[in-house]
Amino acid sequence: MSSDAWLWLLAVLGTVAGVALAVLAQWRRRPALALPALLPAAGGVLVHAGNLTRHPPAHAWVVVLSAAVAALGVVAGSPITTWVLQRTEPPSTTGPTGGILVGGRADGETEILRGGTTIGYLERFAVIGAAAVGRLEIVAAVIAIKGLGRFTELSSSIARERFIIGTLVSLLWAGLCGALVWRY
Repeated sequence: MSSDAWLWLLAVLGTVAGVALAVLAQWRRRPALALPALLPAAGGVLVHAGNLTRHPPAHAWVVVLSAAVAALGVVAGSPITTWVLQRTEPPSTTGPTGGILVGGRADGETEILRGGTTIGYLERFAVIGAAAVGRLEIVAAVIAIKGLGRFTELSSSIARERFIIGTLVSLLWAGLCGALVWRY
């Protein structure tokens, strides 16, 4: 095998390992396990920033690596976003289904912004897909739909902060991975 083939194989295996770590992090509910998934994305950025792009030995390498990066963007976004949110809020503000606890019920707390994990997967899938086909106006539609859909739940300052931070981290991650897919 040529040195270019070995480099492409290393890129694919590293990216697939990042996807596996992200799945494990989500399954074990330990978002820090997904942090090594940042390495393949950082490597892709460095390769493109340094104009070190190597020609693939076959077009199939581009397809496989692009699919792996897209999977990394969709799957790793959730634990990475959770990890960032854990650094910005006290743990007592998260309910049993991952939503935010705010005052309102008779027992003092109501859980809002449930379903954020599923919405995050869908939003990252849409953003990466939009970037891959070069239709970035779809990203604006995704942001608008998400904001309008959550508008009534954003009366609490805690909810607004979590929504903004979570959305920005998720979209930045998806945008980075989408840009890498587009560049291949």
